[in-house]
Amino acid sequence: MSAPVYLRRPPDWEEHEKPTLPGSPAMIDHPPWERACYALVAVLVGLAGGLGNALFTANLPTIQGQAGLTPSEAMWLQGAYIGFNVTANLLIYKFRQQYGMRLFTEIGLGAYALLSVLHLLLGSPQSLWLLRAASGLAAAACTTLCTLYMLQAAPRIHVPKMLVLGIGVTQLATPLAWIISPGLLDLGQWHNLYHLEAGLALIAFAAVVLLKLPTGVHIQSFERLDFLTAALLIPGVALLVAVLVQGTTRWWFDAPELAWMLVGAIILLSAGLYLEHHRRNPMLQTRWFTQSASLRFVIGAIVLRFLTTEQSYGVVGMLRTLGMTADQMQPLFGVILAGTLAGIAASALTISQETVRRQLIAALLLLGTAAVLDFDRSSLDRPGDFYLSQFLAAAGAGIFMGPLMLLGLVQGLKQGQNYMITVIITISMTQTLGGLAGSAALGTYQIHREQAYSVAITRHLNPADPQVATRLQQQQQALAGQITDPSLRAAQGAAQLARIVRQEANVRAFNDVFHVVALIGFGYLAWALFQARRARWAAGITALRRRWRPSDDAEIGTDATPVQAAPPASVR
Repeated sequence: MSAPVYLRRPPDWEEHEKPTLPGSPAMIDHPPWERACYALVAVLVGLAGGLGNALFTANLPTIQGQAGLTPSEAMWLQGAYIGFNVTANLLIYKFRQQYGMRLFTEIGLGAYALLSVLHLLLGSPQSLWLLRAASGLAAAACTTLCTLYMLQAAPRIHVPKMLVLGIGVTQLATPLAWIISPGLLDLGQWHNLYHLEAGLALIAFAAVVLLKLPTGVHIQSFERLDFLTAALLIPGVALLVAVLVQGTTRWWFDAPELAWMLVGAIILLSAGLYLEHHRRNPMLQTRWFTQSASLRFVIGAIVLRFLTTEQSYGVVGMLRTLGMTADQMQPLFGVILAGTLAGIAASALTISQETVRRQLIAALLLLGTAAVLDFDRSSLDRPGDFYLSQFLAAAGAGIFMGPLMLLGLVQGLKQGQNYMITVIITISMTQTLGGLAGSAALGTYQIHREQAYSVAITRHLNPADPQVATRLQQQQQALAGQITDPSLRAAQGAAQLARIVRQEANVRAFNDVFHVVALIGFGYLAWALFQARRARWAAGITALRRRWRPSDDAEIGTDATPVQAAPPASVR
């Protein structure tokens, strides 16, 4: 890679103040009160970036009903957020290297706040789609900015701990959204959600302008081919996101347009990666993915993110199927918030290069154990029955993100600074698309199993059976005060029984989902432990060979007669 072209003359920093990478702020020795301000701004920016989408997701059924949207239209809104969030990371890293992170954040937060206010005035599905897209853009910027501000809150020796805390702040948005949204809806329907979203964006915008990050090194980063790569990869990722968010709603084999979207995504992504593979200064180092360590890292990141969908899709989906609303799940998400905080704190207190892999294994154990505890759930279970399992799942989710990021950054720095954008985009895509693909896969499996269980249960429902006849009669008697026509009452009773059958089938299907998650979690854990043990064996054998290998001079004498090597010092 050619030498960097500096756009501004770097200040005369002390050695310990120099930024690690171009685009990162310098690590200045701030006074304690200023470090505390940086930490507070980090929390504010992190929550502003994540809380908007978390509020939308937690209250999606309510927003969908009040806006008059179909399930497919509602999923397009979710796709707009994810598409812009993922693709923004393709440009954020280079943008901050050339222009600085603060400018990108001011643009993203400014547009986000403006569209939040605009949606409050218009309240149309079109303005809501634009707001969700701007929310994804702002969230991508705020996630990075939260980490950069948090790194300023402590001396350089504590960078790993601050990295964990900065990443962990954004994980608090989802449980907080579930806790506060019922009160917001009770006071003013959906408008209060966007009042809070707009207010947070404006306050975060003001905080970033008032408390600026220290200056860094600005270099010429963008090349012309970068924009061609972006023009290929961004729509390719957007089409892939569209397929994943619409697959279970419109069903994979019933919507031919999904197949064409997938074909378009494959063509665009292949063309973009081919271009990057043959560039002299690529934005994405495609050869990095051919290394065994890189492949293990990517697989591990995807598996860990997939395991967290047991909570976001499995438990929440099952409770919604049982008729639980957001206010009834508030205590459960209070437990999840406590578990997330415990996981983040445990990771931050023990993080180091030596404990990174141990923390990831601990996260795997916690996530797998949580899925096992959710085996054999029934339609009688309520949010309180999930406290222990979801506390463990939340702790596992709080633990793994910081070590995963640190492990990726270390691997990238070993290859060189030009590999950092590849690592950052890889982590972003494995977490965002991994979660989306996990929800789509589990949703497809759950729907398939629900249909199978519905057929099996219905096959055994014979109206001539005394128990079935008694159940139908009880339901008709319960409706006697509302429906006087016996035939309509009988039809309504049969419909209620059908709904109960479907509910029971859904509960059994979610149990199957928990089994699959546990199987994948512990299967990957066994494979990871085997790989670690094999690596230690290989390292031990290599060290033993080096210890006992004779030198060349000792192996062959001057007359070509073998000479016995001297024993090692430990033997003598």
